[in-house]
Amino acid sequence: MLELLQTHHRLTGADLGARLGVDERTVRRYAGTLADLGIPVTAYRGRYGGYRLAPGYKLPPLMLTDEEAVAVVLGLVAAEHLGLATEAPATGVALAKIQRVLPSVLADRLAAVQDTLGFTMKPRTEAARPATATLLSLGAATRERRRVTLTYRSWRGGVSLRELDPYGLVFHAGRWYLTGLDHRSDEIRTFRLDRIGAVDVGDETFEVPDGFDPVAHVTRSLAGVPYAWDVEVLLETDMVQARKRVPASVAELSESADGVLMRCRAQRLDGMAHMLAGLGWPFTVVRPDELRQAVADYAHQLTKMADRKP
Repeated sequence: MLELLQTHHRLTGADLGARLGVDERTVRRYAGTLADLGIPVTAYRGRYGGYRLAPGYKLPPLMLTDEEAVAVVLGLVAAEHLGLATEAPATGVALAKIQRVLPSVLADRLAAVQDTLGFTMKPRTEAARPATATLLSLGAATRERRRVTLTYRSWRGGVSLRELDPYGLVFHAGRWYLTGLDHRSDEIRTFRLDRIGAVDVGDETFEVPDGFDPVAHVTRSLAGVPYAWDVEVLLETDMVQARKRVPASVAELSESADGVLMRCRAQRLDGMAHMLAGLGWPFTVVRPDELRQAVADYAHQLTKMADRKP
């Protein structure tokens, strides 16, 4: 709306609504938002009424150094590729706006980077993304520590009403998550943002438990989904090396006198044997005993392959 008002001397509410794809009530709300931001939007009533900017007002130009422009553009490109953006297709529009206000030489060089940039990670285009309003509402409630009421759709499709103290927002593996105290179960739970519907931010406040780490809780909860086997293995390495090779979403790691204790759950023990062999460190199976046999079976398979002749 601001761009349109800078380009045209005066526009009616109906004309602005048609150009923006919204109704006139929303146009009035936009005008109020611009006024709240300190931008002098004047409304005129009557047959020839409409909206205009105060005479002489110009939005200050966006001034970015080369380094700042690269940081902004690469951030937008990465956000889109990794699934960090919300459901609204705003990344391309934001990039176009930034390119329009950059010096032509810098804009051209940045476009060359965009056109030739490749990612080793696959794009998260298939991941469901949260609504922008949902993310913003929950972000504000989390910062202000205000209890929320929300509708949530489970993976089975059932919809429930939840009352939640939001402790933190976490982006992990292409998805947004919210973690906090769920008053229905009286437990700290993790919820996917793309499954959250209406959000109502209340006035009641809460306190976050001392030392609570939202990222650690979400990764632990995702690693602890129900599987057939509880696994504990002592890895003969240090914590720094272990964290490089074993993601928090796969297993929980803790230091011990003899190395690093890895705890996780596994659906298949043969797959766990393959992973342990691939880590390249000596290890001791604490439990279950069936994992020892799975490791022995895998070792036997490797021995047979080593004996093959071309």
